[in-house]
Amino acid sequence: MNVAQGVAGPLMVSSILLQLAGVSGCPSSCLCTADILSCGAQGLEQLPAQIPTYIATLDFSHNRLARLEEGEFAGLPRLDALRIAHNRLTRISPGAFRNSSGLRHLDLSSNELHVVEQHYFLELVGLEELLLFNNRITRVESKALTGLSSLRKAYFSHNRLTDFPFFSIQEHSHPSLHTLDLSSNRMPKLPLEDIAALPAAVQSGLFLHNNTLICECAMYAMFRRWEQRGYGSVRDYREEHTCLVYGERRASVRFFQHSRFFQNCSAKAQSLPGEPALSLLAYEGDSVLLDCRTSFGRGRGRRQQLSYLWVSPDQEYVVPPGNNGSLRMFANGSLEIVAARRQDSGVYLCMALDRRQPPANESREVNVTVVARHGEDESFNTGFTTLLGCVVSLVLVLMYLYLTPCQCWCRRRPPAPPPPATAHSPGNECSAQSSILTPTPPATTEGPGRKASGNSKHVVFLEPIKEVQNGRLRATLAIPPDHPKLQHPRGDTDSITSVFSDTPIVP
Repeated sequence: MNVAQGVAGPLMVSSILLQLAGVSGCPSSCLCTADILSCGAQGLEQLPAQIPTYIATLDFSHNRLARLEEGEFAGLPRLDALRIAHNRLTRISPGAFRNSSGLRHLDLSSNELHVVEQHYFLELVGLEELLLFNNRITRVESKALTGLSSLRKAYFSHNRLTDFPFFSIQEHSHPSLHTLDLSSNRMPKLPLEDIAALPAAVQSGLFLHNNTLICECAMYAMFRRWEQRGYGSVRDYREEHTCLVYGERRASVRFFQHSRFFQNCSAKAQSLPGEPALSLLAYEGDSVLLDCRTSFGRGRGRRQQLSYLWVSPDQEYVVPPGNNGSLRMFANGSLEIVAARRQDSGVYLCMALDRRQPPANESREVNVTVVARHGEDESFNTGFTTLLGCVVSLVLVLMYLYLTPCQCWCRRRPPAPPPPATAHSPGNECSAQSSILTPTPPATTEGPGRKASGNSKHVVFLEPIKEVQNGRLRATLAIPPDHPKLQHPRGDTDSITSVFSDTPIVP
């Protein structure tokens, strides 16, 4: 073999490989690496005509795809993940995912889908994660998720949903589902009976925050129970759980932080219909009755064959007639909290045992939340404070009118010109403490230097003169002694502290 033949052999092999690469290579403007094909942000309005059959991950995010046609992914038997986020999808044609039963991850988020129709995902029996958030979805048809038996996570947040077919989520049809995100939608009310029938795993991963829920007692009790059980959907988004008081959009409250709006909810109103775990809300000091109704006691005479046992939140066993006087238990299985306290809050577990069938037993949980009566305490304190303030004000007024302090005894004497009072005379001290306002103008002027004032209110000073008579001080008034205001039935020995007078102001 010559040199030319030795060189021609490898060249032919390379040519064949290049031809094969051209047939099964990446579409133009896309990027291939191993089993991944990425065609993101290429302005595509339709899928490439040829996609390598060995591709397991397809990424067409940030393009302009408006519709998925029938059989577009039929030739991809190894397809595991498909990402078509941030496009313009408005509808998915029937059969679009034919022969794609191995698809496990489907991202259709940030598109323009309006309705999730029942034929969209019929072929995706192996789908585990479905992302439909940030669309314009207003309705999910009742059978849209029925065939997704392997579904583990479904995201419908940031849409326009006003309801959701919770009844279609069953334990036998969705045994692996543990995350259902319905947050940031427009649901005003929740079908509590359907939610109560959901598997426990779905309830623990059901996200309902940032909806337009109307504040209701049963709704509040459901979320409170989830909080008591430590569900991450409530614990991690506690501040985002809001409801509308009386349905008013302007009256949105964070009900985990403002529980006072639910203090008028009676204990009976807190029970969730058809739910095995009952929730009760009670006030401090109230008597709370917990019923242990199980399927064992529904037949005639069945309750007589049952024995009951309660376990308190403190892991204390309670049997008839009760213990410590705070818990009272009856023969029919009911448990009474005699006077509820805040520390009595928690989950109470009732166990019913059938004596005819020793292995048969059934349990029931009752979640009790005890709150203080803040509203009534505040109203009582406010009323009591107002009443006390009025009484104190009245006492002060009476003390001012009838018990005006005076360090001297003022008495009446015949009219005489009053001597000038000095800064050190006791008359100054008495006059300063025995003054009142008179509403009438002065009638006359008496004595030198006294002027009539044009003001309608005047001050009368009683100037006593220190004069000893029978061991007592006597006072000289600057008004006539026969003035009718001074005719007091108790006589001259009584002290006069203040009067209303028509005499001019004494300078």
